Amino acid sequence: QVRLRESGGGLVQAGGSLRLSCAASGGTFSDYALAWFRQAPGKSREFVARISRDSYHTGYADSVKGRFTISRDNAKNTVYLEMNSLKSEDTAVYFCAATSSRVPIITDYSSWGRGTQVTVSS
Repeated sequence: QVRLRESGGGLVQAGGSLRLSCAASGGTFSDYALAWFRQAPGKSREFVARISRDSYHTGYADSVKGRFTISRDNAKNTVYLEMNSLKSEDTAVYFCAATSSRVPIITDYSSWGRGTQVTVSS
């Protein structure tokens, strides 16, 4: 079972940028598709972005499309989320997640990190 640990969260002004990282251990990183989710206070967890095992396929929630970019470095066992033009509504705890499914759907992601807080001040 892969273990995931997020980092890079913090406080940023609206319009600013942050890059989140998620380091994996305990598994063969390239065997996993990865995704980022987020959960704002009082709201349910929502999908943000995903990336396939070989980085060939990516997908984004409409709310972040054009502002966020997901990427991965299989040599470093790390997945990233580059966040630009941040808005107050992006404030949330951000989680990375992994699945060994070759063609994953959202509910396939079964390994989760503990999350990192992102706060965007307006």
